[in-house]
Amino acid sequence: MPAYAIAHLQEAAPVPEIVEYIERVTATFEPYGGRFLVHAAQHEVKEGRWPGHVVVIGFPGIAEARAWWDSPAYQEIAPLRARHIEGDIILVEGVPEGYDPTATARTMRETLPAE
Repeated sequence: MPAYAIAHLQEAAPVPEIVEYIERVTATFEPYGGRFLVHAAQHEVKEGRWPGHVVVIGFPGIAEARAWWDSPAYQEIAPLRARHIEGDIILVEGVPEGYDPTATARTMRETLPAE
C-alpha cells in the first residue's frame, strides 16, 4: 500500500542552507523508492486557510517512508530545513487498491445513536 510524506511548510526567505537542502533531499529518498508528487507548486485554497507550501513525497509503503525519515542521510540534512522553515510533516499510509469509503460510512453509521 503506498505511503506519503506530507509537509505543510510556512513561507521562509531563501537562504543558502535551504538551497543546499533542496539540492540534496532527492538523493535521500530515492533509495527508498520515494519520489516527489508535489513540490514548489501553487495551490488553491478552497476552504479554510493554508498559508505556505505543500510538499508530498510518495513511497511504496509506510516502512520505506519511515526508513527514509530515520535514515542517516536525511537526518543529516533535516536541520538545514528545520532551522529556517516552520511547518508540520506527517507520514501517512494511502488506501489500498479498490478502497471503498462506503464500508467506513457503514461502520460509522452502526455506532450512531438510535434516532
